Amino acid sequence: MVVIRLARGGANKRPFFSMVVADSRRAVKGKFIERVGFYDPKAPEGRESLRVNVERLKHWQGKGAQLSPTVKRLVKQFGKKAA
Repeated sequence: MVVIRLARGGANKRPFFSMVVADSRRAVKGKFIERVGFYDPKAPEGRESLRVNVERLKHWQGKGAQLSPTVKRLVKQFGKKAA
């Protein structure tokens, strides 16, 4: 099954997450199919902390990809911020 989830990057105590489309059997930090956005929870004021390519997200959901609970929450938050 294909899943859209967060892959952690960044340094110690400086997390940075990429929103990726990946096979659910792969490791969280492993190989992925496509990067569709990012989330930076520690972004300073004035810098973008969340970016989602909604067009690609809808494309993958149309093909049957499932959103992880955290990604679902972030996409909902992104929609409110964009409006």
